[in-house]
Amino acid sequence: MDYDSIAKAGSMLGSGAVIVMDDSRCMVESLKRLSYFYMHESCGQCTPCREGTGWLWRLVDRIHRGEGRPADLALLDNVAGNIMGRTICALGDAAAMPVRAMIKHFRPEFEAMIRADAGTTPVASATV
Repeated sequence: MDYDSIAKAGSMLGSGAVIVMDDSRCMVESLKRLSYFYMHESCGQCTPCREGTGWLWRLVDRIHRGEGRPADLALLDNVAGNIMGRTICALGDAAAMPVRAMIKHFRPEFEAMIRADAGTTPVASATV
């Protein structure tokens, strides 16, 4: 596993950190925790990051609570797209990329949680 090989596969290593999760992990909850981290870590200097990371976290939190709307996935992608490349440091991009990747690779899990009744947590998409 190296930067060039990962890039050829259509991904990136970023800082080189790797998070390992098994197929029982809820990707919506994982993205919620990651989005909260980036919202908390934003210094607030750049408007796209200061406001956008809060939007990302609130939208994912709403989905996780069972109050998500079908339009939320497009809105998440739009907000992430409006953060990308518009901040002074790399934190904005680092916050936006996992959102876009999770929606791309785990969309059925997000859609299932949006369809689920409030208060229920569906099983991870990989085990359905």
